[in-house]
Amino acid sequence: MMRDPWTADSPHEECGVFAVYAPGMDVARLTFFALFALQHRGQESAGIAVTDGSRLIVHKDMGLVSQVFQESILRTLPGQLAIGHVRYSTTGSSEARNAQPFARTRNGSFMALAHNGNLVNTDELRESLIETGHVFESTSDTEVIAALLAEHPSHDVKEALQEIVPRLRGAFSAVLLTKDEIIGFRDPYGVRPLVLGEIDGRYCLASETSGLDIIGARLVREIEPGEICWIDETGYHIEQVVDRKQESLCVFEFIYFARPDSVMKGQTLSIARNRMGQELAAESPVEADLVIPVPDTGNSAAIGYAARSGITYGEGLVKNRYIGRTFINPDDQIRKLGIRIKFNPLSSAIRGKRMIVVDDSIVRGNTTRALVRVLFEAGAKEVHLRISSPPIIYPCFYGIDMADQHEFIAFGKSVEEISLELGATSVAYLSLDGLLRATGVAADGDGFCSACFTGEYPCEVPERLRCSKFRFEAAACGSLER
Repeated sequence: MMRDPWTADSPHEECGVFAVYAPGMDVARLTFFALFALQHRGQESAGIAVTDGSRLIVHKDMGLVSQVFQESILRTLPGQLAIGHVRYSTTGSSEARNAQPFARTRNGSFMALAHNGNLVNTDELRESLIETGHVFESTSDTEVIAALLAEHPSHDVKEALQEIVPRLRGAFSAVLLTKDEIIGFRDPYGVRPLVLGEIDGRYCLASETSGLDIIGARLVREIEPGEICWIDETGYHIEQVVDRKQESLCVFEFIYFARPDSVMKGQTLSIARNRMGQELAAESPVEADLVIPVPDTGNSAAIGYAARSGITYGEGLVKNRYIGRTFINPDDQIRKLGIRIKFNPLSSAIRGKRMIVVDDSIVRGNTTRALVRVLFEAGAKEVHLRISSPPIIYPCFYGIDMADQHEFIAFGKSVEEISLELGATSVAYLSLDGLLRATGVAADGDGFCSACFTGEYPCEVPERLRCSKFRFEAAACGSLER
């Protein structure tokens, strides 16, 4: 499957997971709707595993949730327990064999696993399993976790998790299905989110609260870092299986990844993003006639910027919401259409105006550069870019597909140089302090991973991985310990 050529400047989502224990309910359909609400977290593949206690059925394929699951498929997925997954590839290429959930036999029974995040010690774990004779079918780190569980001798999968989870390094929120329970577990840093919900006395797990809302479930609580939560016929149970570290939720969940209607750390994200725009207006004011967002990721921050600055908020770019990630190959004919295939300017609103254009982030700068050009061609007098996050200058190793360091437009450049390269009148980024204030959670950075801005990684990254993404010679990588 081809990468979407029109979203190459944004960090790409990781994955989304969902699990439900609901005897008497259509668990496949509940999972389908939950995955539909989590579709923004991954658009490459989708899958659902269900069980009635005696057999396991898994259906997964490349494509969007609505493409993979039609009514005829959902009718073939009876059961009382289910887990589901939407994927954007990080570890492992974009192909059908890496679609999740992964099913395995375990001690004469079965299990299925779905995972959001990225392990930094995948190679080490994979090699240890290969030495014992395990044969892998995919290149995904999720299969490594599944293999560790499948080969563990304990008949109680929770006992197996107590030994295996401490061996996993990196970021992970995962859901596990057995014949009579579902289990969720989260890494000790809490880099990737996981929440517990309740629907009509039954319980479910999801990457975000938007996956609960769509099925009418209420939020019970977040699963805390290092916890496992298992759900069976008696209800839900939670246990700390690994000592939690300093909590480091990916700050990009607040900036961009999670849906604006989701709630994290007690904050509705659209409100937090509005505050980011207000902080940005206070830090980087400019005289202008109109504030517009890059839809949809800049909407809330642009509204906040306009409110704080007193400059009129308006619509200047119309988004084609149906281009998305599709199976249409971006051939030369489509490429000639350029950025306009995804964004079309409203010339009547733009002509002769000094524009403030608000977006959440810039990675490589290709799409942003094209947007600036389109706005000037539509008659804009000035184009001031305002970005509601700090400059991205360090790569992510925890499950976000960004780029290697040398590809970042902000790497090694001043904001004046970035502005010149993008062709904008001016560029300004939100400071890290302003971003953290806007979250409404912690002004000192406690509770978040902001390594893509600071280079301070909460979980140690092996030198081999650092050298693969940093713009340094391998011999110098040892100096990157932080």
